[in-house]
Amino acid sequence: MTMITEPAPNFDSLARAYRLLEVIAFGRTLERARFCMLDRLAGCRDILVLGEGDGRCLARLVSAVPAARIHCVDASAAMLDRAARRIAGTEAARRVTFVRADAFAADFPPAGYDAVVTLFFLDCFRAEQVALLVERVAAAVKPGGLWLFADFAIPAAGLARIRARLVLAVLYAFFRWRTGLPARELPPSEKILCKAGFFPVDERSFSGGFIRSALLERR
Repeated sequence: MTMITEPAPNFDSLARAYRLLEVIAFGRTLERARFCMLDRLAGCRDILVLGEGDGRCLARLVSAVPAARIHCVDASAAMLDRAARRIAGTEAARRVTFVRADAFAADFPPAGYDAVVTLFFLDCFRAEQVALLVERVAAAVKPGGLWLFADFAIPAAGLARIRARLVLAVLYAFFRWRTGLPARELPPSEKILCKAGFFPVDERSFSGGFIRSALLERR
């Protein structure tokens, strides 16, 4: 397997302001997309979360999956610190392991997880990077395991498609400037997941199809 050698994007400088920036740009829509299917993971016992960010979703996830062990991997020390502080002092904190690591270099146990969670994470990478990451993470998912995915999408036609392309162009330019993001356009992440053997069992759309959540199952 070809490994990614370039540095991971660094979100440390945005950790404190990330939620405010998100709310200004999208209101609560991204949170709705993150949270809408967390309850579908209720039967899972071992969950891998990649690129959690500031911990808002993690705080919801630990309540939705009260018996699960959660392995939370993020390259940003500042984001991990905010996520850890968000659940500090709770019983759930004992079930969460925080690991600061590049997802392309982190060690994942073979068939070690019932579910993987990537919420607005795969869009940070180029298509070939997503394919490599999905390949290595898929080996850590048990047969019948789930992949909870949320990300932007480009509507098929009309003004919604034009608006999506304009918004994404601005977002990618901003995050390349502030974090060193390698991607310049939205990768076909769902197609890559399907090619790796994960198929949708539920999906939701927001903002006219510009934002999507999908629950995929490994078959």
